[in-house]
Amino acid sequence: MSIKMISAGENNKLLRLFGFMGFILGFGDSFHLIPRIYALLTTGLEANANILGIGKLITSITMTFFYVLMLRIWEIRFDIKRNINIRWITFVLVISRLILTILPQNQWKLYNPPVSWGIYRNIPFTIFGILIVYIILKEAIKHNDTIFKNIGISIIISFLCYIPVVLFASTYRLVGILMIPKTLAYLWIIYVGYKKLRRS
Repeated sequence: MSIKMISAGENNKLLRLFGFMGFILGFGDSFHLIPRIYALLTTGLEANANILGIGKLITSITMTFFYVLMLRIWEIRFDIKRNINIRWITFVLVISRLILTILPQNQWKLYNPPVSWGIYRNIPFTIFGILIVYIILKEAIKHNDTIFKNIGISIIISFLCYIPVVLFASTYRLVGILMIPKTLAYLWIIYVGYKKLRRS
């Protein structure tokens, strides 16, 4: 569907951006899910901690850019003229997130990497998410835009599922199942965007 949206969006910037978001989501999650499936079918998760960690690293980076595209969609949708303050805040948060993500202290290749660094690298990411939710819902309510209200709510749901995983998944493995509704929330964002823009 993402490729279809990118192709169909030649004359529709928003549709194309939603397509790129879908592509980034699929690309990033594949680095997380495929190694996990491989590990479960072979020698187990702990024995494949190396590839699992690299997959998580790539997913962390791609999801950061997922929200950068979401910011651009917000600008186009509501005709926001290059808000310098928002862009600078975004720049600082994204760079902070990326630097904290690639630092060796994360020890991505360990089966049980430090929880503390999982928290550190997700602080700017969470702040960025809160910013995105705020600006989207603010404009959506102002313009009575139901589609973007739903997108804002979906982002909230994704973070409510994601934060417990960051904090508790290393201790309580079952908490990791919350990544499923998190991913579904992201897919819903792309779907409602596609459904709305296809009709417009």
